[in-house]
Amino acid sequence: MKTFKHPRTEKKLKQQVCELLDEAGAWYFMPVPTGMQKATLDFLGCYKGRFFAIETKSPGGQPTERQVLAMAFIKSRGGFWCWGDNIDHIRTCFNVWASTL
Repeated sequence: MKTFKHPRTEKKLKQQVCELLDEAGAWYFMPVPTGMQKATLDFLGCYKGRFFAIETKSPGGQPTERQVLAMAFIKSRGGFWCWGDNIDHIRTCFNVWASTL
């Protein structure tokens, strides 16, 4: 069963994540999905020399199976990842991780 996406809501969340990462001084980019590449997350970046990835979802959304596999791969290689459907959750995850560096 497909879930309805709320593009404006997810777009706004992505803008908020950009602001969070800019304020933190992180380097990041947002890959454009083409379907011809490995699964990836919405944000890939580097903060204090460490790799991170962030996935944003519309309210109630969940990562796809491919995204979950990408998260597991990132974690297995020592990277940090988080996903969320609101900026408070993503901010908390990022800040807790960043405080350990």
